[in-house]
Amino acid sequence: MSETVQTIEGGKAWYRCSNGPMVLGEAPIYRANDSTLHWVDALKEPPELHILHIDPDTDAPKGEARVLVLEDSVTVHYFRKGVPRSYICAYYGGVAFMDEKTGKLEIVKEIIPKEERGERRFNDGGVDAKGRFWLAEIDKKAMVYGAGNLPQSYGSPKGRLWRYDPDGSLHEMARQKMYAFDFDLENGSISNRRTLADMAGTVGEPDGMVVDAAGNLYVSVYGTGRVMVFDPIAKHLKDIVFAGKAITCPAWGGKDNDTLFITSAREGTGDETGLDEGGNIFSFKVGSGVKGMTKKEFGG
Repeated sequence: MSETVQTIEGGKAWYRCSNGPMVLGEAPIYRANDSTLHWVDALKEPPELHILHIDPDTDAPKGEARVLVLEDSVTVHYFRKGVPRSYICAYYGGVAFMDEKTGKLEIVKEIIPKEERGERRFNDGGVDAKGRFWLAEIDKKAMVYGAGNLPQSYGSPKGRLWRYDPDGSLHEMARQKMYAFDFDLENGSISNRRTLADMAGTVGEPDGMVVDAAGNLYVSVYGTGRVMVFDPIAKHLKDIVFAGKAITCPAWGGKDNDTLFITSAREGTGDETGLDEGGNIFSFKVGSGVKGMTKKEFGG
């Protein structure tokens, strides 16, 4: 992690939310057939779903995003295969279907009892190549230690983040580490956890992640404004730095599927200068023949 890596300026906010910066922007997903970007403001009161049309020729925003008020905080969502205008999502307490037209939640399964939600909540997830929805729970007790400060005596924290990778593994983030697992796609079992990259001692908290078609990892690092890029064996290749420290999660999209759209938060930036553009959407065209891995659709 100490080697000098290339730093690229990602620039200022690409889209500024019309009703002000988001408290915690999360879960961007892009739909190519109508060139729309979908994301949530998970911690706004009440929470919101945003849907923005993007010019299919220029990848520029078209007008203002449509904003829907949600009845509970949604932290990740994916499109449903064969069910138009509907998402599978994780809300704070479980799994639900969410209607794109109304934002209404249809609870599929409540997993975390209401009396335990002060210490537990769902945070992130992904859909694998078989259409299964994986979701991860934040360990709020572990979070109070701060990034990189979790003592070994704590044991294994609950999964901070899972992402499906083209090489057939899953990656989990906790203790500022990326772990890889062998993943049996047919039966959905995981095994052989190993450290893929150790980011201990660096500033910030690893957050949302995507991969490109070559298996390179693009990791948002909350608190630094960086998307760190790693090759498939976790060699740190470069950093893309944006004008907002609290970036949260990237998604691939755009007409060539080579553009990163990145959500961010206003909360926790500590900015008193007005220069931090957290709480808006950032965009960066990676180009150079890079193609993003399109997120899978839920098969249920």
